[in-house]
Amino acid sequence: MTKTLVIAEKPSVAQDIVRALTPVAGKFEKHEDHFENDRYVVTSAVGHLVEIQAPEQFDVKRGKWSFAHLPVIPPYFDLKPVDKTKSRLNAVVKQAKRKDVTEIINACDAGREGELIFRLIEQYAGGSKPLGKPVKRLWLQSMTPQAIRDGFESLRSDQQMAGLASAARSRSEADWLVGINGTRAMTAFNSRDGGFFLTTVGRVQTPTLSLVVEREEKIRKFVSRDYWEIHATFGAQAGEYPAKWFDPKWKKGEDAEAKADRVWSAAEAQAIANAVRGKQATVTEESKPTTQASPLLFDLTSLQREANGKFGFSAKTTLALAQSLYERHKALTYPRTDSRALPEDYLPVAKQTFEMLADSGMRHLAPHALTALNNNYIRPSKRIFDNSKVSDHFAIIPTTQAPSGLSEAEQKLYDLVVRRFMAVFFPSAEYTVTTRISTVAPHSFKTEGKVLVKPGWLAIYGKEAADEVEGGKDGDKGQNLVPVKPGEMVNTLQVDPKGLKTKPPARYSEATLLGAMESAGKQIDDEELREAMQEKGLGTPATRAAIIEGLLTEKYMLREGREIIPTAKAFQLMTLLRGLEVEELCRADLTGEWEYKLSQMEKGQLSREAFMQEIAAMTERMVKKAKEYDRDTIPGDYATLQSPCPNCGGVVKENYRRYACVGKAGGEGCGFSFGKSPAGRTFETAEAEQLLRDKKIGPLEGFRSKAGWPFTSEIVIKYDDEAHNYKLEFDFGDDKNAEESGELVEFEDASLGACPICGSDVHEHGSNYVCSKAVPTAAQPTPSCTFKSGKVILQQPVEREQMTKLLETGKTDLLDKFVSMRTRRNFKAHLAWDKDAGKVNFEFAPSKFPPRPGAAAKTVAAKASKTGAAAKKAPAKKAAAKTTAAKAPRKAAAGKAPSAALAAVIGNEPVARPEAVKKMWEYIKTHNLQDPKDKRTIVADDKLRAVFGKDSAGMFELAGILGNHLGGDA
Repeated sequence: MTKTLVIAEKPSVAQDIVRALTPVAGKFEKHEDHFENDRYVVTSAVGHLVEIQAPEQFDVKRGKWSFAHLPVIPPYFDLKPVDKTKSRLNAVVKQAKRKDVTEIINACDAGREGELIFRLIEQYAGGSKPLGKPVKRLWLQSMTPQAIRDGFESLRSDQQMAGLASAARSRSEADWLVGINGTRAMTAFNSRDGGFFLTTVGRVQTPTLSLVVEREEKIRKFVSRDYWEIHATFGAQAGEYPAKWFDPKWKKGEDAEAKADRVWSAAEAQAIANAVRGKQATVTEESKPTTQASPLLFDLTSLQREANGKFGFSAKTTLALAQSLYERHKALTYPRTDSRALPEDYLPVAKQTFEMLADSGMRHLAPHALTALNNNYIRPSKRIFDNSKVSDHFAIIPTTQAPSGLSEAEQKLYDLVVRRFMAVFFPSAEYTVTTRISTVAPHSFKTEGKVLVKPGWLAIYGKEAADEVEGGKDGDKGQNLVPVKPGEMVNTLQVDPKGLKTKPPARYSEATLLGAMESAGKQIDDEELREAMQEKGLGTPATRAAIIEGLLTEKYMLREGREIIPTAKAFQLMTLLRGLEVEELCRADLTGEWEYKLSQMEKGQLSREAFMQEIAAMTERMVKKAKEYDRDTIPGDYATLQSPCPNCGGVVKENYRRYACVGKAGGEGCGFSFGKSPAGRTFETAEAEQLLRDKKIGPLEGFRSKAGWPFTSEIVIKYDDEAHNYKLEFDFGDDKNAEESGELVEFEDASLGACPICGSDVHEHGSNYVCSKAVPTAAQPTPSCTFKSGKVILQQPVEREQMTKLLETGKTDLLDKFVSMRTRRNFKAHLAWDKDAGKVNFEFAPSKFPPRPGAAAKTVAAKASKTGAAAKKAPAKKAAAKTTAAKAPRKAAAGKAPSAALAAVIGNEPVARPEAVKKMWEYIKTHNLQDPKDKRTIVADDKLRAVFGKDSAGMFELAGILGNHLGGDA
């Protein structure tokens, strides 16, 4: 009997599909990596399982960071498995190759990225030949069981998806070409005078960074100007009211700072105040009704902006929460959307959603849903239901399924979406807006009042309504005005000039940067390109959060509170791109042009070949510009440091690569200079200033060795006798200096525990943990102990709590970030006190793999040959003993029944502890439960809380916790 293979993007989606299909297709049997019944085999990826790479004959391994092998433009791309998910890929490919599987359904997320994930898996499974099995597409907007069943009833054909598949591949390959060649070319340029300075660029990340840099440049160049406003209080028979002077003849000109209510000299402001003080004014007034409609439904970017503004959530956090509400709780529709409208046939579903909300028991939301139903608010509206404004996905709205067990953050985001969804159906808010002009000839003063007559949609927001009102926070708006009778003269009771200063543009927050990425098209003149940018902007809603996080990770930007600030490294990159005249890498219209052409490709209006030829040509141009640049420096806006040259007292100025002495006025430089980016870390101007002033700074993080390994160090400027000048050096703070100099050490931290050699207290000291008797102290000037252990060992940070554990129990938890000096590979080990060696050593966890048959005998025989004739008769007995010992754990690990709490997470099947830990990690990663600030901490949802018995647990606690939830042998 033939079967259909369904490939989802994530395990949780595969489980949802199985639950939805069971009532109509029969019960599924659960296997290790898939579900199966008589009709379907359902399996899943875990995001991208395969990535593109240059074919072996075109791949550059040695010298890839030089210009010699650039550009790299392979005629085609090979595929390689993503290292972390090889086992999952093999499991999916195994199902795809089954002879009884005759059809495949692509059930990855509905969009360009989901299409790419599936297509690459399908290609990899086919190997040198196409897999040759017909493909259909499941296109889901909602994850409710009925929506999934409906999706299976209306599968799309492979031909319908051909355009999207071509666009997905082209986007991926174009990003590879620009990212690889651009990054290698800029790195080669920046590293050609020595050292290694990784300089990453990308099609979307670099234009995004340019927005932030350009804003910061405007802020730095901004010169604040003084201006004055004239504020008055007028008295009428009914009471007092405020007003502000303005020029009714003012017209907007070239001066962006000029406004109708500003004057530019204190004398003029005082003259106006003096002219009207104590005099009577005539009053004219105009009142008119106005309405304010609710904001449109959310797409992902507007949701990220709103959540950042209201709750301080990062774009990454909002996406993760929305994905959890969609995937895990089935409470929201697909979140990775750029549409703010619903399909025209979605009115019945909208009504069902209101009915669910009215009956949900959510007291803060249900009454408004009931109001909408009772007043027939849910009606057709082009503002809400418009097929022409729906792309791959429609707006984010609540589903017909009421959620339960939401975390506090999930509840906040869900409420945000529900209120916006309900508000869009409610009537507009109605106001009476009054503009009052009080005139003391020839001077005019304006007062504006805005009175809410009918709240309409604002009723849903209750106390928040004041913030939703346009101008509600402005001092002279949103107020009830005391009445003035027709023809009444009012008295000028008080009038005061108020001195103020113009302000530079605000730095980007994550919310405003997302908005700038979305509306980058405003900077473009070409109508067609602008339209494409308005649709897509810089990046897509699904990728913008990752782009921002990537720039933060690469240290191109920093977060300070809610502000995003570009670093010196960012300014250096923009200076380089402008100087090399490769500004297409930092212009918004590049992405606009690409997105426009990719959208044409999706519609079948542009060939993939033509697009890729253009990308290859652009890549060649970019590399050529960098390779052929022959001037000594890059022109730019560079700083002059305040501190003098330590060698000659001259002026130190910045250029593209260095801070260098240019001598005293009218003289020449003495030759003193230091690099701006030692070991790949770029000095901020303030850091360079401090280094020059104090001749040292640090320790600073973010340096990288020539092999690419990160390190931390102090930087010092020391006199070099040979060069007869000062030069920059790394200072790693060798703790032996104190010992050799006899300088006494004072410990300021609490003891971590007892020294395993002498029993004295162990403390932090420099880059080590040391016994208090291993360094000179006031109590014991001559050291008498030798205990010392590094705070970083083979690139593995050893935290205080781990050292405390070693001192208490003899060893640390299993640590997983050691890097072998020989193989450069990661490995896991415990750090343990080795009494015989008198030092801290590695202790490796027992292998989870049993020895091969005969291996034990060979090992013992090999050892016996070294120990001499006395041991020659021992191998057989020892081998038998060891083989038996090796088999024993396998029997014990055959499988134990999980507790009810654990079964809710990993299933009911008996399982060994390592497999339970593996399944637990799959659950944790699928549901994004690692604390974003500390990946070693797992934040419990309701299911994990029942297992942990608390709200969070450390990653090293998992094995112990799970052991308590695994019962007897199955």
